[in-house]
Amino acid sequence: MENKNKQQELKIELTPEVAAGHYSNLAVISHSGNEFFLDFIAVAPNMPQAKVQSRIIMTPENAKNLLFALRDNLTKYEQTFGEIQRKTPVNAPKNGNGGIPNPFEA
Repeated sequence: MENKNKQQELKIELTPEVAAGHYSNLAVISHSGNEFFLDFIAVAPNMPQAKVQSRIIMTPENAKNLLFALRDNLTKYEQTFGEIQRKTPVNAPKNGNGGIPNPFEA
């Protein structure tokens, strides 16, 4: 009985190769009826091509859980370090985003 009341502990292994991580400054998100596909890409200035560094495939339910977890962590980050300010070029046109496409916006 006592074992049923205890929460089961999940042990997570993080290998050195995975712990090194991949840098990404662009994410492309697409979906089918059953999955969300998150492609993380590193884009360099003046380079005509970029390589997908990592692809994560998850269910719609897990994608929504990720959204809430990310929102919660951004809130905690801003409470600790202050609001994250979006950057625009100094010479940006007054009408919008400065002509720089934001890949994270639709």
